[in-house]
Parts: sequence; structure tokens; C-alpha cells
Amino acid sequence: MDVEKTIRDYLPQVIHMSLGTSKDNKAWVCEVHFAYDDHLNLYFRSLPSRRHSKEILENPNVAGNIVTQHDLTQKPQAVYFEGTAKVIDSGEDLSVAFGCLSDRLKIGAEALEEHKDPEGHKFFKISVTNFYLFDSRESNPSQKYSLPWKG
Repeated sequence: MDVEKTIRDYLPQVIHMSLGTSKDNKAWVCEVHFAYDDHLNLYFRSLPSRRHSKEILENPNVAGNIVTQHDLTQKPQAVYFEGTAKVIDSGEDLSVAFGCLSDRLKIGAEALEEHKDPEGHKFFKISVTNFYLFDSRESNPSQKYSLPWKG
């Protein structure tokens, strides 16, 4: 199985991801809408007051999954990831993040203005270090594949 190709084919099918963060040895998970670039960096926006945003500032190590909804009769497939997250302040990363999120989620230029507000939504980038693909559609029996990633 071509794990990278399967991941690239899969990501456009899903608009949200589960994002895991932690602080003081306590785990947290939330759902965020996401976009991605050609290097498979993941981007999302969130308010700085949200728990996951605060935790990323203290501990950038994150993990998550991207899963299509399926019923009990369907064979599941899912993408998991590990990486580091950061708030994007300015520069090329902000331009890339805005472009990816704008194309995928149809956000407008007002998102860039809101980003300047200390309490407004911020842009985040996840640099993935490992992808995992769980597959029961093409693999029999079900398999979990690992794809170390350098972006």
C-alpha cells in the first residue's frame, strides 16, 4: 500500500480533526476544522482563550486523528498524526496558513484582521513528525501503517 498517497487522497474527504494536547500530565482532546499544504503541514484557527490553544503554548507536542464518519456496515479508514504545533504570528507561514484555510474553509480577509486582535482567532500550524494510517478497506486483515514524516 502507498501510505502517503492514501493519506493525500483521504484528507480532502474530511473537514475536521480531533486534536490532542496536554498540560501537567493531563490530556485534552477537541475538534477543529483544518486545512493542509502540499507538505502535509496541518493548519487551523482557534481563540487563544481555548484550552487547547493555551496548552499548545506550554507544550507544543500534539497528536490527533482525522476520520470520516462511517456506520457499522462500513470498513473504517483513518489518519493519525503526531507533531508539534505553534501559533503563527506573521510571515510566510501566516500567508500559507491563510491561503490553505481560505481555499478549504472559505474564510475571508477579515480572518487576517481578526488575527491582529490579541483576543481574536489565531492561526496555528502543526508540523507532523509521524503519520499513521489505519486501514480496513484495502487491508485484510486490518492494518496500521506508519509513515515517519519530514514535511
